[in-house]
Amino acid sequence: MELHGRVAVVTGGTRGVGAGIARAFLRAGARVVICARRPPGTPVDGAEFIPLDLRDPAAAGPFFDTVVERYGRLDTLVNNAGGTPHRLLAEGAAHHHARVVALNLTAPLTASLAARPHLRDARGSIVMIGSVSGGRASPGSAAYGAAKAGLESLARSMAVEWAPEVRVNTLVLGMVRTELAHLHYGDERGVAAVGRTVPLGRLAEPAEAGDAAVFLASERAAYVSGAALHLHGGGERPAFLDAATAHRED
Repeated sequence: MELHGRVAVVTGGTRGVGAGIARAFLRAGARVVICARRPPGTPVDGAEFIPLDLRDPAAAGPFFDTVVERYGRLDTLVNNAGGTPHRLLAEGAAHHHARVVALNLTAPLTASLAARPHLRDARGSIVMIGSVSGGRASPGSAAYGAAKAGLESLARSMAVEWAPEVRVNTLVLGMVRTELAHLHYGDERGVAAVGRTVPLGRLAEPAEAGDAAVFLASERAAYVSGAALHLHGGGERPAFLDAATAHRED
């Protein structure tokens, strides 16, 4: 298996995309540590859970030291933890939006800085989990989109500053079908309707995000750094194509 003997940390790896990534690393032969503020409702078999609040900078260093003490090394950090409630800008105060930025941008920076000495020793890599929201308007989650745009920029700068010892890339995700998909898209009919807006006709599965993250962490991506890999099923069909009356068969 391509990651046999490697050690990976997946932040926010207790559910959804994070759990899918953790399981993909396990299938690839890695030893996996997942962290979050609370333990998973459904355990990720084969992964160790260690609690960590990434919004506490003082906790990050000891956490990674513990991982290396237990496993002897650290090869990959997947900065997956993040998210946002639906909130229009005018419906929240500045400090509400700042908390979203802290979770989705500052926390990955905190984790990366704490993990860097160990990753440098192993000549390892960081995978940032980005979002298509960082490259387009994101009404209802504007702070999240701004944070994800910043995360991709941060990854490019890290890739330059920390080369050649540590590779840094961003996996830019589109819509993923997780156990929380109904909160964003509604019932099964809503999920299916949203899926039809994607050129490939469906939402991604967490396992597919995991396979892409494994690739970025593997030797097959040894010359890939500072890159953004888009996993979005072809993106979004431009709305004007459906609105235009030209080139339409009656």
